[in-house]
Amino acid sequence: MTPVLAALAGALAAAGMVDLVTAIAERPRPIRPRRGGGAPALALAALRRLGRGVAPAREPHDLQARLDAAGLALAAADLLAFKAAGAMLSLLVCAPFAPSLPGRLSLLALLAVPAATFLVPDAWVRRRTRDRARVMEAELADVLDLLRVAVAAGLPAGRSLAEVGRRHPGALAAEMRRTARELELGVPSAVAYASLARRSPARGVPALVAALTRASRHGTPLTGSLAALAAEARATRARRATEHAAKAAPKIQLVVALLLVPSVLLLVAAALLPSLLG
Repeated sequence: MTPVLAALAGALAAAGMVDLVTAIAERPRPIRPRRGGGAPALALAALRRLGRGVAPAREPHDLQARLDAAGLALAAADLLAFKAAGAMLSLLVCAPFAPSLPGRLSLLALLAVPAATFLVPDAWVRRRTRDRARVMEAELADVLDLLRVAVAAGLPAGRSLAEVGRRHPGALAAEMRRTARELELGVPSAVAYASLARRSPARGVPALVAALTRASRHGTPLTGSLAALAAEARATRARRATEHAAKAAPKIQLVVALLLVPSVLLLVAAALLPSLLG
């Protein structure tokens, strides 16, 4: 029973860290303790301070880019601090149960549970990035059509991005609206478009950013490029739908073979059983 409790304690600690990072990252601004902010803000600040004392001095060079692609308003240093604090807390939770484990399992638990707690937020960030990429790729063709219509109406690129963000409810349109606000605030177009590409993990976005950059730098017309990109996005979406449909057929056959056929045979056997028994 004790090994089960130790494993459950480690799993709860890891799940708590994921919920904590989610609550912080989905806020528009980093959480800082303010006077009268209450116990949750003070607890989060204490946890961040604790983690920064033991976190690695240098974060991975692509960590901030991964957070941006996942749509998280969280600094890489803060994520490392929370991961380190979560590993320490899970170690403290697991330590009372570890000595009762047989053999070397105690040492394994003391090493594995904090390591798993430290790595769980990374897995969650990767999953969130994949989900955002899938959603944005599904929206890409419609967003490109709206952008092409706005550009063909004579609007500049920044105003066109703002109109797309205002009229489309998707995640990619929201990132375009953010890019339009950056352009209005005087951010250089190259920097704003690079930030758009970093925050949008969909496959067709780099080509869109390249077209916007060329139009901003050399005055290249955007209408033809946007029409070609929209057609390519629709072809990609249709091809993926066909692939998903092809993968669904064997799964349906497996369900029929394992569930429906035995259930029908059981009904037939139940109907024939009285006559067979006389």
